[in-house]
Amino acid sequence: MPHPLPIHRLALILASASALAACAVGPDYRRPEAPPSPAFKEAQGWTPAVPADGMDRGAWWSVFGDAKLDELERRIDISNQNLKSYEAAYRQARALTAQDRASLFPSVDLNGSGSKSKSVSAKTGESYSASLGASWAVDVWGKIRRTVESDKASAQASAADLANARLSAQSELAADYVQLRLADADKALYQRTVDAYARSLRITQNRYTVGVAAKGDVLTAKTQLESAQASLVDLDRQRTAAEHAIAVLVGVAPSELTIAPDPAWSPAPPPTPVVAPSVLLQRRPDIAAAERQMAAANAKIGVAVAGYFPDISLSASGGYGASALSSLFKSSSATWSFGGSLAQTVFDAGATSARVREARAGYDQTVATYRQTVLTAFQQVEDALAAARVYQDEAKVRAQASADADEAEQIALNQYRAGQVDYTTVVTAQATALSARQTLLSIQGARVTNAVSLIEAMGGGWDGVGGK
Repeated sequence: MPHPLPIHRLALILASASALAACAVGPDYRRPEAPPSPAFKEAQGWTPAVPADGMDRGAWWSVFGDAKLDELERRIDISNQNLKSYEAAYRQARALTAQDRASLFPSVDLNGSGSKSKSVSAKTGESYSASLGASWAVDVWGKIRRTVESDKASAQASAADLANARLSAQSELAADYVQLRLADADKALYQRTVDAYARSLRITQNRYTVGVAAKGDVLTAKTQLESAQASLVDLDRQRTAAEHAIAVLVGVAPSELTIAPDPAWSPAPPPTPVVAPSVLLQRRPDIAAAERQMAAANAKIGVAVAGYFPDISLSASGGYGASALSSLFKSSSATWSFGGSLAQTVFDAGATSARVREARAGYDQTVATYRQTVLTAFQQVEDALAAARVYQDEAKVRAQASADADEAEQIALNQYRAGQVDYTTVVTAQATALSARQTLLSIQGARVTNAVSLIEAMGGGWDGVGGK
């Protein structure tokens, strides 16, 4: 008398077949060596400061000590649409990994049916059945495991892409914010210049009134004042462009964001720690993404190599079948089956070999991309360090030049009042002083912007860098 295959016995048969899946073809992943760099050349000869111990080390922009910037940066994760896109791609990659991992396990189906029929010349016919079946594509050669390995690495690369997009958005917002505040400082500078030029115009008008100055002096002073006023108006365009860019980064329409001017804003570079090159490899999200892409490409070689070997699958089922519902679950109605199949491609005109070569070439490409990403990271840090050193030295000279130009401007104006020089000397001194002030402000702004670039080049954040 046949007996149904018990569920636990069915599960045991399928589970024991896992012993067949004892290997995974293809190379195991080992991270290739990155281009070596024992130290940053541009960091020699100067000691960068480290951030305060109480700083939020994740919010790297806190080093600027600007409450408005802090508020804007924290809105990026909530509203930035590019980040939402990368976050969705990461969730998609994780779902794909879970989907392919499910293929490692048997699929179990529960089926039931019943029918009743009758014809004019025959008796009533009935048929009932209930069964539980399982099938399993045995991963003997590791094709599925290599696929899951590739999916997992790709998901990790997607997570790194998300982190890189977040860092880029944060850095771009900080740079735009610096430009906006630099425009505020530039407007304050030009407003002081306009006020000074207005006083100079009154002086020339008074001198012209008493007959000790030519009308040309008045016209020159007036032209100079009007040019400064025009430049002051043009700064509004630069400021609004930066404000609009910030609005898009925080995920709102430009019309919905207004940042109040801050004429007192004083650009100053924050203390910036410098990481070792070996630490940089662990911190840069783009390097992490490139390394995970290598791991994914390496696993795909195993997937392709598995094509040389046969596909093996097992199936089993147990259940009941009867012509009457009342006798469906009697032992005499029990049925079971167990079987397996093997499929091997005998001839494919070299398609499998071509897929293996394609996978190996894809891996070689990711290795080259990884190494180039590392080299680019080293370059970006070296460039930012060099710029920091140059800007720091230049700022000292520019500050002195600006102070000297201010003094020369005042001397020229006093000499003009005393009738010792013509107004052309005053105009030249004023133009030189304005240029020196603008250059000094630009250098100060460049130092802050370069600090943002250096932080981004180092991978952002302060955790594990300097301090305690």
